[in-house]
Order: sequence, then structure tokens, then C-alpha cells
Amino acid sequence: MSGMSSATEQKQEKLLSILESMGKVMVAYSGGTDSAYLAWAAGKALGDRALAVTADSASIPESHKRDAEEFVRRFSLRHQYIETHEFENPDYVRNDANRCFHCKDELFNRLKDIGNSLGFEHIVYGVNVDDTGDFRPGHRAAHEHGVRAPLLEAQLTKAEIRELSKQENLPTWDRPAAACLSSRIPYGTEVTRENVKLVERGEEELKQLGFRVFRVRYHGELVRIEIGPAELPRALNLEMTQKLTQIFKNLGWKYVTLDLEGYRQGSLNEVLLGSKTKPILSIMS
Repeated sequence: MSGMSSATEQKQEKLLSILESMGKVMVAYSGGTDSAYLAWAAGKALGDRALAVTADSASIPESHKRDAEEFVRRFSLRHQYIETHEFENPDYVRNDANRCFHCKDELFNRLKDIGNSLGFEHIVYGVNVDDTGDFRPGHRAAHEHGVRAPLLEAQLTKAEIRELSKQENLPTWDRPAAACLSSRIPYGTEVTRENVKLVERGEEELKQLGFRVFRVRYHGELVRIEIGPAELPRALNLEMTQKLTQIFKNLGWKYVTLDLEGYRQGSLNEVLLGSKTKPILSIMS
């Protein structure tokens, strides 16, 4: 692996060794950079004894599912969908700070059911070293279900996962960070199939406009658009703000705003940490 540090190479070898020692694994696979790399590594270490499983849920964008399918086809990985029913759980719909726990609890319960029927003893998911610094109740669900985190066990960082993915020609190596659509709904606002699909439509429109890093945050009648800092100047162009206003009002929002801080991971967690109000630019009221 030319151009890669020996320490990073050693971490990948450790990861492959960890996976091989499990004998047979199911990978919780969303199609993002981390889970795609983990699914690839599991396939490399175990071949057909590894199965990538994707949740078929309203909170997962259809475009992410298409990308996930293309990835497993390209690398000949075993893959299947499972239906999850978190939207039927009042504790999930209520959308308090533990929403992610209830989502992952449902996912891991369903994976256990499938694993038991197919003879898979181990479930793994794609948390890495950098993920331990954010508020993520899903980690607690993983711990309670005995789900292992091989990327973390191998001490791989996000940057190293991207580096290794690029070295292995995985198309996900530079994919922007992605989270489920429910993460766009502020805590305390009920999560519904309707509002997450509205967010999905908004984000598809941003993609069609050529933006790469973004989030559509749902605040009832108001939408708060976060654009990656490198792309924010383009979003602040008067012609673009008019396009954004028209698009998002046509989707049903009454008020369209751009967040002047741009996209940052976990911005809705700021209320949990007592952060001060952030500056927002209103395009049109």
C-alpha cells in the first residue's frame, strides 16, 4: 500500500484479523463511508461468511439505498434488506435525546432475529474512534445488544478509514458524512414518516443544484438549510437564494433560512450542550 503509513496498514491488518476471528458476521450496513469500508473488509476477510444488512426504513434516503446496492454489486458482497419498525414505537416518535437509542435498539433486535435464523452469531457496526466524542445514544444500544465495533477495536479514525478506502478504490472514500433523516428533526418535535420524507425531498433538490455537503433541518413552518462552509459562498449568491426560496416554499415551508455557520455535524445536539443561539440568515419571510 504505497503512500500509506505503516501504522495505518497495521490497523487494517488488525481489522481483518478481528473479523476473520469471528468466523461469520452480519454488518449493519447503511452505505456510508464507515459501514461500506467495514462491509468490504468483512467480505475480504470472510467472503460469503459475511452478510451486509441494510435497514429498509423511511428514515433512510432512497438515494442512499441505491448507492448501497451499487456498492455491494460492485464488490460482490452478500447483502439483504430488513424492515425496521421504529416509527411504530412511541418512544422513537417522541424524539427526545434518546431517539437514536430506540432506532438502534430496533435495528439490532431485527438483526438478531435474522442472525439467529441464518446462523450468524456476531453483529458488527461501523463506529470509529472519532465517533466516541459526540453524543450518540446508539452506542449504548450496541453495547446492550453485544454488537461489536471492529473499526474502533482496530483504533481506526475517520481520516484513516477514508485513506484506506481510497487505497482500495472504494467509491465511498470521500462521501460526505451521512446520518438518518430523523436526525434533521429537532428534539421534542415528533418524528413522522411525512416530515422525514419532506426533508429528503429538500435534500434531493440541494443535490440537484450541485451542492455536496448539506443538511435540511426541519423546524415546522421554517426550514433551516446548512451548507458546507466551502460551498456556503455559492449558497449566499442572490440568484441562488432566490432559487432556494422558490424550491423550499414549493415544498411547503413558509419560511426559508440559511444557517450562517454552515453545516456542522450534530448541530441539533447543540441544544443538549447548552450552546448559545447560532446566527441564521433569513432568505425570505
